[in-house]
Amino acid sequence: MKNLTSYIIMGALALSAASCSDGWLDVEPSTSVETDKVINELTDIDIALNGIYTTMQNAYAYSGRLVYYADATGDDMQAYSATKRTGNYYTFNFTKDTSPSTFWSYPYEMITLCNIILDKIDNVSTKDEELKSCYKGQALALRGMLLFDLTRFYGYPYKKDNGASLGVPIVNTVLDKDAKPSRNTVAECYTAVINDLKAAVAAFDNSEGKAFRKGHINRWGAMTLLSRVYLYHGDDAEAYKMATEAIKGAEAEGYELWSNAEYPSAWANDCSVNNKGEVLFEIVNTTDDSPGKESLGRLHSPVGYKDICVTTSFHALLSEDPKDVRMKLLVYSSKRGFINKFQPQEGEEIMDANIPLLRLSETYLNAAEAAVKLGDNDNAVKWLDAIVRRANPANTVEGTQVTLERVMTERRKELVGEGHRMFDALRDGGFVDRHDVSGQSKVSSTKHLISKPEKMHFDWSYYKCVLAIPKAERDANLNIQQNPTYDSAKE
Repeated sequence: MKNLTSYIIMGALALSAASCSDGWLDVEPSTSVETDKVINELTDIDIALNGIYTTMQNAYAYSGRLVYYADATGDDMQAYSATKRTGNYYTFNFTKDTSPSTFWSYPYEMITLCNIILDKIDNVSTKDEELKSCYKGQALALRGMLLFDLTRFYGYPYKKDNGASLGVPIVNTVLDKDAKPSRNTVAECYTAVINDLKAAVAAFDNSEGKAFRKGHINRWGAMTLLSRVYLYHGDDAEAYKMATEAIKGAEAEGYELWSNAEYPSAWANDCSVNNKGEVLFEIVNTTDDSPGKESLGRLHSPVGYKDICVTTSFHALLSEDPKDVRMKLLVYSSKRGFINKFQPQEGEEIMDANIPLLRLSETYLNAAEAAVKLGDNDNAVKWLDAIVRRANPANTVEGTQVTLERVMTERRKELVGEGHRMFDALRDGGFVDRHDVSGQSKVSSTKHLISKPEKMHFDWSYYKCVLAIPKAERDANLNIQQNPTYDSAKE
């Protein structure tokens, strides 16, 4: 059985695999070397980073499970059937002994790679200090992102108890193979995440860090992610500052919101330095370097696995405005509705579709949410109106008092299928409300598959809104404490 420190070995293997890759990362082949000797030159850093991005492509990572989890556990999407891949998460059909291990293992494997890079990079001699700083920024941003997601999977929302409950172990150094770290609090995890992302934003403050880097996170992606983390943490003024600075900086570099006309098909764009669009960070998949049939593209597609579909309640919400351009992203089959966001790039299959993780649309919504929470209606209107008008140019929020509920409703419509809903619903003390809505003829075969009330309507007090620590980890590391109620729960 593997414990957390075994991912040091897995990280070393990922480095070796990346050094031999011939996929989209365009890494020059090299010979595998020992982990503690692999970082000598700037090109070694590049190879190591590519090892992380390659691991992110996996269907058990950000081309699949780490994204669809929050949609399957929310109320806007549901598993097509209980036996589908998303079924166990939608039905919360896991116990302390059957909880999946990959939500733990993949992020820690990638964190290990980040730590190897950060342990070595300051000692790498180079004349290209800006590129070196950019590489350091990527490692910091990715480590912060991974710890943030681990904290969301295994720790209760920060605002539930100001982070006093347990999160996950903070691993920000290269551990000894015999180390057995215990869990840090959620508050400590957020401090570490924010510190990493702030350091990443600073490291990206040069031409290399601001530049478009296909499939790699840059300054604007890190700032958007940091604004999201600040919202979860309750730092609304910092969230507003970071989001608005990200918008200003990204748009100065040529990023822009997709237009109403572009929106339905822009998801299939092959973003480039001359056609950045609004995707700030995406997982790039190709026919030669693909996560395969388990990827989000096939899981969401009615001609693929049709694994996860929209609920009747979400369909009713979006259908309130039939001219909302986001209605064009719904495709129907067997009286069910599917989200068509994971569109393949030209010449590729559905399973090869790129996976957007950070978009400028979210940055606008983060700014609007923070403005509302700060009582700044003028700026809440400004940032929200851009998203509302893009959805339907006949609509506007100008002249209104924007409420938090209004912003969060727009967030649901805009970010559905992108891995947000359950976390968004609970992070400010709200709830997931699963219910069927009649009269939705296009999705009339869709019905919720759950009968237990605690799984249909829940808030952050429901013990299964966080995952159980995997059995293999607890067996190998007796310092790891299980999440509340799992040990005593009877299923």
